[in-house]
Amino acid sequence: MNGGITAINEKVKQESVFIQELTRQIETVIVGQKYLIERLLVGLLANGHILLEGVPGLAKTLSVNVLAQAIDTKFQRIQFTPDLLPADLVGTLIYNPKDGQFTTKKGPLFSNIILADEINRAPSKVQSALLEAMQERQVTIGETTYPLDVPFMVLATQNPIEQEGTYPLPEAQVDRFMLKLKIDYPSKEEELQIMRRMAQTNKRIRVQPVIKPKTILQARAVVDEIYVDEKIERYILDIVFATRNPQEYNLAALKDMIQYGVSPRASIYLIMAAKAYAFIQGRGYVTPQDVKSIGMDVLRHRVIVSYEAEAEGKTSEDIVKTIFDEIEVP
Repeated sequence: MNGGITAINEKVKQESVFIQELTRQIETVIVGQKYLIERLLVGLLANGHILLEGVPGLAKTLSVNVLAQAIDTKFQRIQFTPDLLPADLVGTLIYNPKDGQFTTKKGPLFSNIILADEINRAPSKVQSALLEAMQERQVTIGETTYPLDVPFMVLATQNPIEQEGTYPLPEAQVDRFMLKLKIDYPSKEEELQIMRRMAQTNKRIRVQPVIKPKTILQARAVVDEIYVDEKIERYILDIVFATRNPQEYNLAALKDMIQYGVSPRASIYLIMAAKAYAFIQGRGYVTPQDVKSIGMDVLRHRVIVSYEAEAEGKTSEDIVKTIFDEIEVP
């Protein structure tokens, strides 16, 4: 077994070299936001979608755009508005009266990286149009189903401070996002660099492509090979089951705080994200710290808190943190 771990470790070190180059290229435009850049790469390598939450002006849209340019892949930004229709995303059938035939006009989802900007501005029927694309990586127009391009990744943004004219995301859709990231303000020194770099009237963002999409697909195959010990698997299951039955893990105080625990999708995503995180660190095996580092981003949007928790000012993040603090680490 140790020989196998050594082999995959060496393979990861060789295959993950592009991560540093890709990160450097992104950082030629994006100042700070290391957490955001790293999690974007985790989502890309683990074949997952990401929900970004933060106040306007924190470079969420810019980061996604720069990432797409650096990978030399197709990028579509869709501005979600209350009058958006499902056909505006997936496409539609157009009737030609001359020959009496329908032709398919594909929508902007037929791209590699999709930025759903302010996703909670559109009604639920539009948000639901994304479900098939996000889960099955395909789109149905009329009676025909079309596979989407590979890689395919949805990054959605939402504004946490302005609730007027917004529609809460359905739980089924929220659960399809592998990660939910909370983006914070830059430090004073970082903001000084941002001012010096971006305060120009004709500033144009140019990023040199450093890799091709096939590099990401090759890296995903290596990520799948990363070793996960059974103790780590059991640790992940303990964390997940503690959100459903906290009293069985000496967390009886959380029993009335959690309305619904996380779904089995959380177990799958947590182990996939931990593997991708280990790959970024240049390791061929997952450690408990990898699970802890990425765990909050995988679980924070899946734990549904009760009215009692809201009354006490407890958030899903507080509950997840308590679980990580209390569950025994292997």
